[in-house]
Amino acid sequence: MATRTGRALGPRADHVRHDWTQAEVAALFALPFPELMYRAQSIHRANFDPAEVQISTLLSIKTGGCPEDCAYCPQSAQYSTGVKAEKLMSVDAVLAEARAAKNAGASRFCMGAAWREPKDRDLELVCAMVEGVRALGLESCATLGMLQPAQAARLKAAGLDYYNHNLDTSPEFYGEIISTRVYQDRLDTLAAVRNAGINVCCGGIVGMGESDGDRAGLIAALASLPRHPESVPINMLVQVAGTPLSDAAKLDPLDFVRTIAVARITMPRAVVRLSAGREDMSDETQALCFLAGANSIFCGPKLLTTPNPGRDRDMRLLDRLGLKPMT
Repeated sequence: MATRTGRALGPRADHVRHDWTQAEVAALFALPFPELMYRAQSIHRANFDPAEVQISTLLSIKTGGCPEDCAYCPQSAQYSTGVKAEKLMSVDAVLAEARAAKNAGASRFCMGAAWREPKDRDLELVCAMVEGVRALGLESCATLGMLQPAQAARLKAAGLDYYNHNLDTSPEFYGEIISTRVYQDRLDTLAAVRNAGINVCCGGIVGMGESDGDRAGLIAALASLPRHPESVPINMLVQVAGTPLSDAAKLDPLDFVRTIAVARITMPRAVVRLSAGREDMSDETQALCFLAGANSIFCGPKLLTTPNPGRDRDMRLLDRLGLKPMT
């Protein structure tokens, strides 16, 4: 497919592939920046209103004490980060936060628990939270660690709309970041969620010391799933003192924008979320991310345990850019 100027647009806007190779994705990353942005924006416009941004709110319903060793995570019990282990919040307390999120303009309410995997007794309380969130007229999302098929089916029965379980990075770099579970564990959880009929929210983190090839490998892994995730959060590493990645080299903001653009091109119908790390991004970087095809953000002062721009700052930025919340 070519434009009126003769430039190749690349993948058709209405064509969804599931056979992306790492080399093909790397070639997209290597495009001149104007061409990459042109392709990403063209595909974005063919599938979404470019002036709409989906607003989500994320709440940590069970903080700290996780037994895993994810090198980026301040909630790991293996690192001294000042995050204390807390009990699971009550259903009433979570629903009060959900009501406040809805009143602030959120359309989706996401609940995160620092578990390797949920115990069945805890899952019943989470299901009650899901039912309550749905009753408020909000979409519901949860991230609880690894799931067994029966647990995914129970969440589906409660009405869960989305389940978040990130791949984090490429298969090749994964062992440098996490040793307490393997890549296949993550793929197995995604399969359990998908088989239960729950929408998948799955993305990764960049800026962890990975190579350009690893960023291409992450996007290739996501874009080659049997069905693309309905929601793809792209996170910039938030450096937290006490974690092994606290001194990681900062990623060039334009490399982050490129990651957003390549995610949009390879997964044209997914909602691509500009996720963690926005607190340290300039308004100009975020504007480029929206131009590259990001159309979702988390709104609120905290993402689980790390800072996030306040709602007022976000609303001012969206207003300056002429963007509006997706309904």
